[in-house]
Amino acid sequence: MDLPELLTVADFCDRFSIGKTSFYREVNDGRLKIRKFGSATRVARADAIAWAETLPIYKGEAA
Repeated sequence: MDLPELLTVADFCDRFSIGKTSFYREVNDGRLKIRKFGSATRVARADAIAWAETLPIYKGEAA
């Protein structure tokens, strides 16, 4: 996955197809780490990948 070192909230949400409400829910629940630079919020590439790797894998319905 080719990501810049730091993602904006909008970039993260676009790349992972989630809304801002879901993004901040993940942050508030401690599943996603963010970095703050003044009022700017960023997600480190390593943290974005780590978050994505914790998502459940759908194996399809049992036949």
